[in-house]
Amino acid sequence: MVRNLVTQLEEAFLSLLLVAMTLLVFAEVVMRFGFNSGIHWAQELTLLLAAWFVLYGASYGVKVGAHIGVDVFVKLLPTKAHRFFTLLAVVLCLIYCGLFLYGSWIYLSKMKMIGIELEDMPVPKWLAMSILVIGFVMLIVRFLQLGWKVITKEADGFHFSDEAEESMELAKELQGLDAKEQAADTSNKGERS
Repeated sequence: MVRNLVTQLEEAFLSLLLVAMTLLVFAEVVMRFGFNSGIHWAQELTLLLAAWFVLYGASYGVKVGAHIGVDVFVKLLPTKAHRFFTLLAVVLCLIYCGLFLYGSWIYLSKMKMIGIELEDMPVPKWLAMSILVIGFVMLIVRFLQLGWKVITKEADGFHFSDEAEESMELAKELQGLDAKEQAADTSNKGERS
């Protein structure tokens, strides 16, 4: 129950970011080309919303297995080797995220110490850019969760999005619909004769 609520909140937040970014760009285009004016802070806010969307969305993508990866070779390996390489990849991802988290922390602490604000809005730059730390902390948590699932054998890998498999399922669904339509056409022709 709590897990579903957290997932729904995450999805709502990502949707809000995407809608806000889209509406802001639309309003800016209308203002610029329709009224020959603009919103002077729109570009900066759009970039910030995009950064929040990407960094927050990356951790959500790890959670639901929405990232695309090439795992054909790893899937061919025996189960123990597959799990080993998955855990090795998780460790490498944790190291990568840890390095970026460390760099982000230093960057944000310097921005706070200096007291720089955004160029077009009166908001402290460290506050607006705090998604750097938040996003990498969330990624570390997601990779730790995935690593634990692999260790406890709840998962066997990253569960990347398999576009080829999804395409084949769509093709089968379309074939099924075509077969139903042909059967309906045949029965309609039989009733008319």
